[in-house]
Amino acid sequence: MMKFKQYRNRFKSLFQGKAGVLGAALLLLSSCAKMGSPDGGWYDETPPKVVGASPADKAINVKSKKVNIYFDEFIKLENASEKVVVSPPQLEAPIIKGEGKRISVELQDELIPNTTYTVDFSDAISDNNEGNPLGNYTYSFSTGDVIDTMEVSGTVLEAENLEPIKGILVGLYSNQADSAFTTESMLRVSRTDSRGRFVIKGVAPGSYRVYALQDQDGNYIYSQKSEKLAFNHDIIVPSSRPDVRQDTTWVDTLHIKNINQVEYTRFLPDNIILTAFTEKLTDRQFLKAERKEADHFSLFFTYGDDRLPEIKGLNFDEKDAFIIESSADKDTITYWLKDTALVNQDTLRMDLCYRATDSLGVLRNVVDSAFEVLSKDTYAKRIKRAEKELKEWKSKQEKRKKRGEKYDSIMAPKPMEFSVRVNSQMDPDQNVDFVFNKPLAKLDTAGIHLYAKHDTLWYRSPFEINKIADHTYQLKGEWRPEIEYSLEVDSAAFADIYGNVSAAYKQGFKVKSMDEYSTLLLNLASLNDTSVVVQLLDKSDKVVKEVATNNGVAEFFYIKPETYYLRLYVDSNHNGKWDTGEYKADRQAEAVYYYPEKIECRAKWDVTETWNPTAVSLDKQKPAEITKQKADKEKKVKHQNAQRARNLGIQYIP
Repeated sequence: MMKFKQYRNRFKSLFQGKAGVLGAALLLLSSCAKMGSPDGGWYDETPPKVVGASPADKAINVKSKKVNIYFDEFIKLENASEKVVVSPPQLEAPIIKGEGKRISVELQDELIPNTTYTVDFSDAISDNNEGNPLGNYTYSFSTGDVIDTMEVSGTVLEAENLEPIKGILVGLYSNQADSAFTTESMLRVSRTDSRGRFVIKGVAPGSYRVYALQDQDGNYIYSQKSEKLAFNHDIIVPSSRPDVRQDTTWVDTLHIKNINQVEYTRFLPDNIILTAFTEKLTDRQFLKAERKEADHFSLFFTYGDDRLPEIKGLNFDEKDAFIIESSADKDTITYWLKDTALVNQDTLRMDLCYRATDSLGVLRNVVDSAFEVLSKDTYAKRIKRAEKELKEWKSKQEKRKKRGEKYDSIMAPKPMEFSVRVNSQMDPDQNVDFVFNKPLAKLDTAGIHLYAKHDTLWYRSPFEINKIADHTYQLKGEWRPEIEYSLEVDSAAFADIYGNVSAAYKQGFKVKSMDEYSTLLLNLASLNDTSVVVQLLDKSDKVVKEVATNNGVAEFFYIKPETYYLRLYVDSNHNGKWDTGEYKADRQAEAVYYYPEKIECRAKWDVTETWNPTAVSLDKQKPAEITKQKADKEKKVKHQNAQRARNLGIQYIP
């Protein structure tokens, strides 16, 4: 807050000037009657200052576990549990309070001899009046004869998509063995801010390894596979050197007052990049059984197994009773009941044998005896629903009969349900998918017809149809731009395992013109002999198209005219999907890169770009437009007095 002495001196100076200036001074003094008030006084633009501490900042041979830090005005302490980091890490959380003009920190762990302690407040401290931030403030003391002052800094990113990770723990180990991360607490720690940036302070000279950890149990050790982590084998050797940086001071939010060259000590390394991942959870446990519909039930596990569960029926014969389907990861097994008598049985009792991991992570046989699977859609519900449908059908037929209209005397069975995924305006590289809700017993390709319209006549068009997933079949044709097609399916072309047959189906669609698309050709520098998958992304960072290549060239055809972005990952194991890492196996997640610019594609354009994925640092690759983790707004002094002075028509002297 501007002190009265400053106002008195300014008034005295103005009083010795001309009368007009005296009037301005009187106006200035009168406006001081309401300090900080929007309708009267000047705003407080001075951040709080530390005026003392007990023990003193950078004190040595400290024995006390309680610290008091004093300020020249009342302060606020924001989100201390999230923003304030004590190093070395404390297994029992310290008690940190902001009270009036004082902050107290009480450590609960025993002090470690000959160790530098730092309390990093980040931007948590501001004044209580206008919220002026103190800035990044760190208090330190030592239990020995020396204060360690080195720092190391860098950025932590998500390995899969290079998103900055906020709030993840980053720590140093002087023990450079791989086992240290899983057996010892971190030596020095920090937390990342909203940009994924971290600064580890109070580091002693020496050599270290650096790790990141989303510590779920508060032990500062990687102890659970569900904890996100980052590691590398780089040896960190802290150092420092003199350097110069620009320091900008502002008159207000729009006008720069000065740009000064400021000498400072630069601590290195300051560009550490860590890419964090979560390991695949391979522990296998049985989660639940579910029978939403009467004709099938599913068993859910936390992880897959090549060996199927064994079922012994207790109130039914399990032999040849099921059609069994597995999810791609084999963690969900679905059993379709082939016998309708079994479908109508609401409760299935069985002995269920499956493999699950024990406390040592070894797969062991587990038997759930007399296990029951109950149908949520019971036989009584289905009978009641069928009776209601029959009653409504009869009522409708009676009305038709009375009106002399054509009516039916026997209710026809419902046709089997299926859907066809096709747009009325189709891209040339799309295909037609048939999706069924039950396993098929018959698919008669002779009952499927595809016609193409040339001029005014319709001709048969060749196609092939293949199963691409459980219950999903894909029809591929020779799609030609600007040609109309008609897909026609005869009745009874499909039949499910319960004897239900499909109704006739007809759908027309047209393939779009080539003039509506763009083409993108990518030359990938430095990746000529590497297997990569290149992904074209929309403005939401979602994959629109992807291309696998190992010759350094990726081509995208039939691109709609829009703005796109690019990502690629190195497909190290050639399985066509991004894979996470594993610490025990010393395996990093597959490397991911972003093209740092957006790609504009327009109709009829052929776009060619050259991309060297390693030319730009990882933390500067992902375009801001598609980065979801946005940086928090930096706290700054608002500089409101200059604007207020302009409104009053007087000169403001800060």
